[in-house]
Amino acid sequence: MRKISSLLFILTCFIGFSQQKELSIENAVLGYYNGLYPASLSNLNWVNNTDLYVYEKDNALVFTDAKNNKVSETLPLETLQTTFSNLKSIPRIMHISAEELIFADGNQIEIYNYKTHQKAGLVSFDENAENTEYNVKAKAMAYTIDHNLYVGTSTNPRIAITNNTDKNIVSGQAIHRSEFGIVKGTFWSPEGNYLAFYQKDESNVTDYPLVDINTYPASLKNIKYPMAGQGSEKAKIGIYNLEKNKTVYLNIDTSDEHYLTNLSWTPDEKYVLVAEVNRGQNHLWYNLYNVKNGKKVKTLFEETNEKWVEPEFDAVFLPKSDDDFLWLSERDGFMNIYQYTTDGKLVKQLTKFNWVVTGILGFDDNGKNVFITGTGKDPRDSHTFKVNLKNGEVTKLTTTSGTHYTKLSSNGDYLIDNYSSLTIPKNIDIVTTKKGNSKTIFSAENPLKDYQLGTTEFLTIKGSDNTDLYCRMLKPANFDASKKYPVMIYVYGGPHAQMVTNTWLGGSSLWMDAFATKENYIVFTLDNRGSANRGFAFESIVHRNLGDLEIEDQLKGVDYLKSLDFVDANRIAVNGWSYGGFMTTSLMLRNPGVFTTAVAGGPVIDWKFYEVMYGERYMDTPQENPKGYEKAKVANYIKNLDGKLLIITGSVDPVVVPQHSMSLLQAAIKENVQIDFFSYPMHEHNVYGRDRVHLIEKMMQYIVENNK
Repeated sequence: MRKISSLLFILTCFIGFSQQKELSIENAVLGYYNGLYPASLSNLNWVNNTDLYVYEKDNALVFTDAKNNKVSETLPLETLQTTFSNLKSIPRIMHISAEELIFADGNQIEIYNYKTHQKAGLVSFDENAENTEYNVKAKAMAYTIDHNLYVGTSTNPRIAITNNTDKNIVSGQAIHRSEFGIVKGTFWSPEGNYLAFYQKDESNVTDYPLVDINTYPASLKNIKYPMAGQGSEKAKIGIYNLEKNKTVYLNIDTSDEHYLTNLSWTPDEKYVLVAEVNRGQNHLWYNLYNVKNGKKVKTLFEETNEKWVEPEFDAVFLPKSDDDFLWLSERDGFMNIYQYTTDGKLVKQLTKFNWVVTGILGFDDNGKNVFITGTGKDPRDSHTFKVNLKNGEVTKLTTTSGTHYTKLSSNGDYLIDNYSSLTIPKNIDIVTTKKGNSKTIFSAENPLKDYQLGTTEFLTIKGSDNTDLYCRMLKPANFDASKKYPVMIYVYGGPHAQMVTNTWLGGSSLWMDAFATKENYIVFTLDNRGSANRGFAFESIVHRNLGDLEIEDQLKGVDYLKSLDFVDANRIAVNGWSYGGFMTTSLMLRNPGVFTTAVAGGPVIDWKFYEVMYGERYMDTPQENPKGYEKAKVANYIKNLDGKLLIITGSVDPVVVPQHSMSLLQAAIKENVQIDFFSYPMHEHNVYGRDRVHLIEKMMQYIVENNK
């Protein structure tokens, strides 16, 4: 039996014998809608340039002083309705200052002075707007319609920034399939005088056919999908001057299809910084460009790595400086912070952690400290730290073990700390950043206290290279160690994901807990090598050989399960989605006899069918790594099937396109192997809403019926 770390936490939801309420799969899947996840404070925000925080309670906004946690004033819905008669509830706060509240009302941005109870401004934009981004200083809304970019102001709701008739040219949207930390396509300058935006030319990208069955007859729905080794998009960056109504494009040649990402403004609005990454993703140039003429000023620094470089964060400038900025890089093996100047000088490496920094929150008023988020020593946690910019001294501000999501007040004096753990449903604290004192302002009850559920346990096993592999085990209610239980392994296993986290439910979905008790199952999950928040070496070891080491680690988990007296070693099933679908099918077909049953949703079957940006980072191109692609191709192993296999896909999946699943079905037919298949019509990469109940029930019924 392998050495197991001490049990970290046990969550017992079944308390006493009087609570016999059964949690159904349906109620668990829809848990967010029926109160089965911990309550919280809605509209919780800092009031800009004050020590006040605000939240919604009893149809009113409640303003509270962080110094003493006393209510300073309230703003009832009825008061808002005297000015905005159509409001049915408190609106979602977009921005709030000492006097003004800004919120969206349909296709209008309302600026409301809550001291005088009068409208202070109105910004309109087109009702068909998408990808909206409002700027407080500019009092303007950037947005897209179809493939063009617009701005709405107080005087004109639709100012065209681009007017491309060629639908291959897309402006103002996220590019590079939202890799490299890209989540949007517009970037307001610090004072709101300019709007930078991404533009992509998809002329070289192949049209991929999807079918809309809701038309009569069915119709073709083409999307642009750049597959590994094929033509990709060409990126540009435009700089729109609001005053002059003029756009300048940065002078960058992307005919080689290299990537433009991590766009940042200098505080004086004279320059933008852009991380440029070659298509091979092993070389980064961090470049400075002049805003007025679009010309490159200089390369500030370069990063190279034989596996990959992956910039994910924008530059963050130090307070009251147009020259000094912080940059996050994995160059020393973990995501750490480096201080640079716009002359390209490396001032110092600010942090030297052997754990992962996950973001920068901001600074205190005097500019002495920066506030950051990171895992800390236990990668299952997430914490907030204060780092002295001069000497690098580190203070941990969130002391309770768990996963903390924090918001920094504008002056840097306080944090709103919203956290949970395996034993804490949700707490919200106000933390003073100078002394680290905290006061709880909200504590959620256990929403599952009336339900009969089992336990969630964390454990650690050793991989073949002696690496710690973190696991989660769900046991059913009334667990009896003298009995034998079947197992469902839930797997993801890919980069940028972590399944085992010190959060409420331990990172599992509530339906897993319901399934464990309803069907008397053990539900087991292991984060293998290649998964997130363990550092570059742990994640990048899978380079060019996706599936190999991940399978090896998962099988270590299987060995551990088989060593347990209460596990039925002959009844182990596996289930996963997306990369987890790749892992599920690979585990089932490359290791016949280990699993009786597998259910794979949205599975990657052949990496050459996957997108350029993600696929080529981890596998290089099919032309460069033919052996790696061939070994990872799931269809090559279909004749090994020993048990039952169900493949599920969304019929219009634009991420893992249906061709993956179809290629496995084709191989099964060729080899005369019987597998099962189900498609969710008009669903994309996952199944949401009430249809998700159908999905989860189908998957679990299949496992129960066949894992024998």
